Amino acid sequence: MKVMKFGGTSVGTPARMKDVTKLVTSSGEPVFVVFSAMSGTTNSLVEISNYLYKKNPEGANEVINKLEEKYMQHVEELYSTQEWKDNTRKLLTDVFKYLRSFTKELFTSFEEKSIVAQGEIMSTNMIANYMKEQGINATLLSALDFMRTDKNAEPDPSYIKDKLTAILDENKGSQVYITQGFICRNAYGEIDNLQRGGSDYSASLIGAAINAEEIQIWTDIDGMHNNDPRVVEKTEPVHQLHFEEAAELAYFGAKILHPTCVQPAKFAGIPVRLLNTMDPKAEGTTISNFTERGKIKAVAAKDNITAIKIKSSRMLLATGFLRKVFEIFESYQTAIDMVCTSEVGVSMSIDNPSRLNEIVDELKKYGTVTVDNDMCIICVVGDLDWSNVGFETLATEAMKNIPVRMISYGGSNYNISFLIKEKDKKRALQSLSDTLFNA
Repeated sequence: MKVMKFGGTSVGTPARMKDVTKLVTSSGEPVFVVFSAMSGTTNSLVEISNYLYKKNPEGANEVINKLEEKYMQHVEELYSTQEWKDNTRKLLTDVFKYLRSFTKELFTSFEEKSIVAQGEIMSTNMIANYMKEQGINATLLSALDFMRTDKNAEPDPSYIKDKLTAILDENKGSQVYITQGFICRNAYGEIDNLQRGGSDYSASLIGAAINAEEIQIWTDIDGMHNNDPRVVEKTEPVHQLHFEEAAELAYFGAKILHPTCVQPAKFAGIPVRLLNTMDPKAEGTTISNFTERGKIKAVAAKDNITAIKIKSSRMLLATGFLRKVFEIFESYQTAIDMVCTSEVGVSMSIDNPSRLNEIVDELKKYGTVTVDNDMCIICVVGDLDWSNVGFETLATEAMKNIPVRMISYGGSNYNISFLIKEKDKKRALQSLSDTLFNA
């Protein structure tokens, strides 16, 4: 069985819900489908929560009323029979009554997650009802019955597998199994969400749990491109990536995929395909454990980077210096992207400057600290094992006219990273494309 995930844009209108229905039933084979909330819905639900936090129930009710009006209009456009219009209106009315109930009581963070979860609940019920109206044997499964995180807020794969296997055994024979992405319960049974990777993460966890043949992530673009098409001319889809290559691209700026979400698929050895809802015949990108040897695949950029350099003449042969430096970042829960060292200093980059002042104050105990803001990491990804002679030369040749603050190479067989100023990002990406892909 294949797992198919559709994002908010793919189900953003009644017309697209109809198109997605045709797509998931076209093969005639059983499929497991994960849906996000309709585009814009989650933002509205977060806005409702913000009004409730600010003790402004009137503002919350105004957003609820607008959202309800929008959904009731979708009902008119989606269904052709009065029976299914009435069934879906009743379900939506119950959801909006539930949302209004929060305007009359004290509001907490756990209730915010319950509010945000209603987007996925509404979209999946609407699509399931539409499929049933069309005579499709569709079964709606609540993600809250099997998707759970542990006490560390990480997914609990054993629990997910056991629960989902039992639920599927009870619902054999369906053509389409539908569930919600993103939402789950935590270890204490409260409604929560997966945060990182959202619905993509749900699809990957489900695929691993049921040992799926393939996991398909459907979006509004035709897979990962070899560079950022918003910045660079003449980009092309990359048709094949290793899981490690995809993770590097995702971590360093390729927004189509969150780096965490493919891990369950990677460990289970299940290929992931990135496909385009607007162009279903496009080949897209296949991510698997297969490596195309000796090939540079793509370039990505990560913005809003801060570079920190600590210089200390006492560092030379000083045991424990790096440990002390890294412990400072750990104590402020700030991840490090790149690291370069010399005999008298170390340079690092971070993408979260929220605790920067405290970190710098601590680092000054050990040396002179310099901070560079408005930086960008450019990442070149492919089979870049050091035995592939010349790849690093190609990358650095493309960057010859760009001021480079740091270079990271050798920590991974899959990437070379350059730290540059954000103002030079476009020139750097275009030069890399011209040298690596368009020469």
